[in-house]
Amino acid sequence: MEISIIALPLLAAIISGGFGKFIGDRNSEIVTSFLVTISAILSCLVLYDVIFNQYQDNIVIAKWISSGSLDVNWSMKIDSLSAVMLVVVTSVSSLVHIYSIGYMSHDPHKPRFMAYLSLFTFAMLMLVTSDNFIQLFFGWEGVGLCSYFLIGFWFKKDTANAAAIKAFIVNRVGDFGFALGIFLIFYLFGTVNYSEVFEQIPNIKDKNLMFLGININAIDLICILLFVGAMGKSAQIFLHTWLPDAMEGPTPVSALIHAATMVTAGVFLVVRCSPIFEYSELALNIITIVGMSTAFFAATIALVQTDIKKIIAYSTCSQLGYMFFAAGVGAYNVAMFHLFTHAFFKALLFLGSGSVIHAFKDEQNINNMGGVWKKLPYTYTLMIIGTLALTGFPFLSGFYSKDAIIEFAYLRGNTTGLYAAGIGIFTAFLTSVYSWRLIFKTFHGGYNNKDMKIEETHESPMVMLIPLVLLSIGAIFAGYIFKDLFIGHSVENNFWQDSIFFLEPLSTEHPPSWFLVLTPALVLLSIPVAYYLFVKNKDLPKKIVEVNKPLYEFLLNKWYFDELYEKIFINPSKRLGLFLWKFFDVKLIDGFGPDGIASFIKKCSLKANKFQSGFIYQYAFVMLIGFSALLTFLIVK
Repeated sequence: MEISIIALPLLAAIISGGFGKFIGDRNSEIVTSFLVTISAILSCLVLYDVIFNQYQDNIVIAKWISSGSLDVNWSMKIDSLSAVMLVVVTSVSSLVHIYSIGYMSHDPHKPRFMAYLSLFTFAMLMLVTSDNFIQLFFGWEGVGLCSYFLIGFWFKKDTANAAAIKAFIVNRVGDFGFALGIFLIFYLFGTVNYSEVFEQIPNIKDKNLMFLGININAIDLICILLFVGAMGKSAQIFLHTWLPDAMEGPTPVSALIHAATMVTAGVFLVVRCSPIFEYSELALNIITIVGMSTAFFAATIALVQTDIKKIIAYSTCSQLGYMFFAAGVGAYNVAMFHLFTHAFFKALLFLGSGSVIHAFKDEQNINNMGGVWKKLPYTYTLMIIGTLALTGFPFLSGFYSKDAIIEFAYLRGNTTGLYAAGIGIFTAFLTSVYSWRLIFKTFHGGYNNKDMKIEETHESPMVMLIPLVLLSIGAIFAGYIFKDLFIGHSVENNFWQDSIFFLEPLSTEHPPSWFLVLTPALVLLSIPVAYYLFVKNKDLPKKIVEVNKPLYEFLLNKWYFDELYEKIFINPSKRLGLFLWKFFDVKLIDGFGPDGIASFIKKCSLKANKFQSGFIYQYAFVMLIGFSALLTFLIVK
């Protein structure tokens, strides 16, 4: 059963990608959706077995690499952590497959699209079920490759191609650090298998290494290098620039890759490697700082964006920051809890935005929408549910997981934990403001689209709405149902078993009452504030922008990260490339190589051509000269 979970998406990708032209568009959609849905059902059965029977296993599929001390298998590691990720990946993927049947109905390349989705699902499953760093890296690079395919799916659009290349290159930066971390692990331990590495970590806690001229603790260096990889994949600040541009791909891609699965790989990596990170206070502090900075930074940018998908993309970036600073304060189980709940409501918001875009005939600017909540009642209701869950409205899933992160950061008690808690609270308020801004400008107020009449907008078909309904159930109930299982303190609660390592047990204290009600109070307060700003008094935001024009431009231009990287990296690289091309390639290599030789032979041929004059006396003279030279040579010799 377990092997079928990863084999079925691969089979779906092969059938749709290899035989899509023969079986047709509809059959490709049905086959891929059916097989991935079966995989999702089996994943739920595995999670049930893990919860109620404490099931664990390490299934070796095949021997892979055996060279010296390097012994690597293709395997499936089933424990609490991988079981949760299996459910997240396969459930969201199956719903995205079904949703895509409606959303991509007018696309001429449906089999290829469905094949890419299924192949991505397979690669992600290989990542989360690995029992060693090499298989993890295989899945890591596999999802990166599929992300490139899917972001650039509409390859005739220059912006889509540029976004795909940008995502690929930025992730290579992170992946280089990740690869160095794996090399260092093998250098120190002679193995890349999780269990063997984790057992040996306490033995090197005092070992130092020289790296780039710096004397650094070995465990600190391993953790920092692994976290660089996580930063790239999970779009943390400095390596985040690819995520908003990736919205050039079809909306189902945004829901699958950039909401619930691929971008959570970095969080999964940190949690899986908790036996390493727990011994590095430096790395945990760095993770906390980067996480809380990303949460705040992305939320500020989302306040002023007008593209509906980019607003949700920056929201994803911000929520990933929450997950990281939860891991940074040692609350790995809480980070996984938020990852789990976030998958439902963020996929719901992305697919809901796709429904809105579908209704407006591919319009994505929220300033060109408005006044359609009666025309799109189902989409409106489901988007409201997703927004309430995202903002942490009381008793929805985001309320339990996000507030738990802020509480554990506060209980950590150290400086970084308290800063993270404070920034987490303020970011929660910003999240609520920009989320309700999206809702009010999209569905309320006057109708602002000049290219189509309001009567032309229409609700999405049932094949698109049913996945939204199922995701909304998770957005409402997942937090309440699973909170005790994921973060409960009872002695009998042993859900995580040994899949997450805690050097010191998490605090079982409770924050003060004022702290517990502060975040929900700000979330509730933000609703009338957003309604007043974006529905009742639309001139006030314009006045605020005029007064704070530099700040508005700063946020609108995304803190100028793209412009900064353009000046620091891109332009110098272009100039260096042009110099190397024009001087070394054209002048040196081509000049003295093929072009130079060809030019020399051509010149010699032109000179030799002059001997072919057609006059007999000239030929006789040349023969005489040659004979004389030969005779002289023989006499001298």
